[in-house]
Amino acid sequence: MIREFEGKTEQEAIDMAISELGLERDDFDVEIIDQHKKTLFKRGSVKIRVHIPEPVSEETYSNEVLSSESENEEKILEFIQNLITKMGYECKVNINFRKDLKLGFNIDSPNSSIIIGRKGKNLDAIQLLANVYAAKLDEDYKIIIDSEDYRMRHEEYIVRNAFKNAEYVRKTGKSKLLEPMNPFERRLIHTALNDFNGVETKSEGDGLYKQVRIIPVKNK
Repeated sequence: MIREFEGKTEQEAIDMAISELGLERDDFDVEIIDQHKKTLFKRGSVKIRVHIPEPVSEETYSNEVLSSESENEEKILEFIQNLITKMGYECKVNINFRKDLKLGFNIDSPNSSIIIGRKGKNLDAIQLLANVYAAKLDEDYKIIIDSEDYRMRHEEYIVRNAFKNAEYVRKTGKSKLLEPMNPFERRLIHTALNDFNGVETKSEGDGLYKQVRIIPVKNK
């Protein structure tokens, strides 16, 4: 999901986003899209775009193929299909999950590894474009796109790797900085290690992708 907020300063705009969305600061990333410095005759302002990755529900992992139930669903499906085709790859796009206006699409292609991309970044980009398009049809649409069950496998890997690194940190007493991740991936780690004795986690860095540091602590 993408939302925009404006304030006198970047922090004021972020605070507005936190208040209105009911989220913690680590739950979303911020992109500054417009900024005006304060002058003698004009107050300063900062406009930000908030990126909130959608959590992937278990229903999205279904292999079921659903038929379009509305003109809008058909338009979104065709948009994704045409997008992949224009990228130069053959594919078949199906709806495999529906819950109100939350839709899951699966891309079946002999070039799925390229469509997914390194660490799923191509798939994330396709999903972002699909959500931008869907929001023009209805701002309440939330689109999740998967291929070859990548998202389920990736989430399982993130959690396993988090526990592996947490064990290392607990044994050695040395902190560990993980690779850059989006807000949803970072939440997976924070949640998974919340009750892991001997460590705590915090996000570090700026931009759309931040890093999680696992830190040794006593009596946790």
